[in-house]
Amino acid sequence: MRTSRIYSHVFSGLVVILLTISIQAADPGQPIPVTSTVSDQKAGSILVYNVYTSSITSFFMQNSRISITNTSDSIPANVHLFFVDGGSCSVADSFACLTQNQTISFLASDLDPGITGYLVVLAVNQLGCPVRHNFLIGDVYVKFASGHTGNLAAVSIAAQFDTFTACTASSNTAALVFDAPGIPNSYNYLPRTVAISAIADKATGNDMLLILNRIGGNLGTGIGGLGSLFGVLYDDGENAFSYTFSGSSCQFRSSLSNNFPRTAPRFETIITAGRTGWTKLYADNPNFGLLGATFNNNPNTAAAANAFKGAHNMHIVTLNNTGAAVSLTIPVFPPSC
Repeated sequence: MRTSRIYSHVFSGLVVILLTISIQAADPGQPIPVTSTVSDQKAGSILVYNVYTSSITSFFMQNSRISITNTSDSIPANVHLFFVDGGSCSVADSFACLTQNQTISFLASDLDPGITGYLVVLAVNQLGCPVRHNFLIGDVYVKFASGHTGNLAAVSIAAQFDTFTACTASSNTAALVFDAPGIPNSYNYLPRTVAISAIADKATGNDMLLILNRIGGNLGTGIGGLGSLFGVLYDDGENAFSYTFSGSSCQFRSSLSNNFPRTAPRFETIITAGRTGWTKLYADNPNFGLLGATFNNNPNTAAAANAFKGAHNMHIVTLNNTGAAVSLTIPVFPPSC
């Protein structure tokens, strides 16, 4: 960006002022198409933070730092924040307003203390109706009292419409649909099958925490449970072992061990000391999307070269692009900022 300068010259009693105006250079390259797959590597109009947590009594041991950034050089953003309790699936909400090129950060303990769940951030207009603003990115740094810690980029979902037509000044709710481009009021398809690319053995101290989230339902009345899920666990010799389980809540959390997933033979027999594996899974119910993340904790990171800790979002293997479209209903009211 060029710096503004004012030059003054005098010619025969006439003062001439030359003004150099600062110009913001355009970002190089082409924007990622709005029809590209939901991803944590692009900007969007919806952000999903796969987990946040905080403790009321020990927030220095268990807490989350959440960041939201508006990457637009010229357009401010109003965002509606929906904090989904992973246990009860009840929803608390708040608003934030960002100017162009602004980023904000806050602690989960400041807004939703004592809760573990996931966060949905939606771009809205002055009425509270959904709006196309594919300029939002974000991340969350999470630390659990168990020692699981890491940074997760927010998963971005782009709006595929120019104007959201199903919301007016008299609307109390609005239904977002995750469907094909060209469908009115649609956003990108949500994932149907997700995967963990590498599962380390438990015998050398690894403790991998799996988190799954249901995306779809009604954020005004509460989100339903995950229901029945099916998975396949693979060892590094390409052998497959299927398993099923049920998620009664909208967020499922469990460490990978002989207790979960329930395979025959058990997990620690399939992935033995010094070996790795991977898994993919999906929900039987096609009426919602599935997102998730994993955290690995190993207390031997300072003493063993092969001991690591950290977190990443689960990989997207297939999209929920068959059958009835997934929808997400939100309450509509004007931003309070």
